[in-house]
Amino acid sequence: MTIPILICDDSALARKQMARTLPKDWDVEISYATNGAEGLEVIRAGKGEIVFLDLNMPVMDGYEVLQAVQQQDLPALIIVVSGDIQIKAHERVKALGALDFIQKPVSAEAISHILQEYGILTLTQGNKAEETPMMKVDMRDACQEIANVAMGRAADLLAKLLDVFVLLPIPNVNVLEVSELTMALKATERNSTVSGLCQGFIGAGIAGEALLLFHDSSFEDMAKLMGLENPNDVSTEIEVMMDTGNVLIGAFLNGISEQLDMKFSQTHPVVLGRHCSVNELIHDNSDKWQRTLAMEINYRIEDYNIECDLLLLFTEDSIPTLNYKLGYLLD
Repeated sequence: MTIPILICDDSALARKQMARTLPKDWDVEISYATNGAEGLEVIRAGKGEIVFLDLNMPVMDGYEVLQAVQQQDLPALIIVVSGDIQIKAHERVKALGALDFIQKPVSAEAISHILQEYGILTLTQGNKAEETPMMKVDMRDACQEIANVAMGRAADLLAKLLDVFVLLPIPNVNVLEVSELTMALKATERNSTVSGLCQGFIGAGIAGEALLLFHDSSFEDMAKLMGLENPNDVSTEIEVMMDTGNVLIGAFLNGISEQLDMKFSQTHPVVLGRHCSVNELIHDNSDKWQRTLAMEINYRIEDYNIECDLLLLFTEDSIPTLNYKLGYLLD
């Protein structure tokens, strides 16, 4: 008997990877959704008996889907597949009725193990659904999914160190001129002052700089979480920025390097500016960057007034190598 499967993820790359890791001889009919609202419609139509669900999506996220399925008693067994690997994320999806949790990037072994563990997998000779236009992946989508997984690694490390839950966004990825950078940044939407630091990185054919834009209103709460006294002291503020940058930048770059199978070397972090607008900080350092591939992640900590933007700026010369590396994921 053919089993209706739903893969619900806003990333075409993630949908493609998920479909490819399903057991080869499993008799299934696969449907796809790019956000939670679409996913619920597929489930209501009876095409999502088993659902592989992402958490960070536009329109309606994975948590909202789980809540709706639970409240409406919809017939769906849901396995969460996410780059957000925080322990509290696991606990929350289980409380909302998820069958289990698999971290991205997925592997055929992990999928097969879970399907067999819960008695879902029945192998019969059948044909898996062929790829649809929804499965076509472009480089921007691939970069966004790479950033999504790396973002989750960094958030998990920060959450463990501070015993908090880190709220994660959908990564913002663009190829743009530096003159367009401030317009693209989420931080500028709130007109808050920031302090920033910068750390260079380089690998085989890929180089750039990581920027941490730390919202000034976050220093007091962050210092308390770190057990530091005198949160308004200059040295304390710099220590908070440096420690946060070491965690987020290091873990994020490690997450990218693992996926692209390469290593990055990092320079010592340097403070770019303190208590200024994003426009001032970017403008004062614009001579360092030209056309760039930018990945922006806005991290927030639940129940605390803590917010910072992590920005990775890859040099224009890095883009061909990135495309080459990502090509292995797209094939």
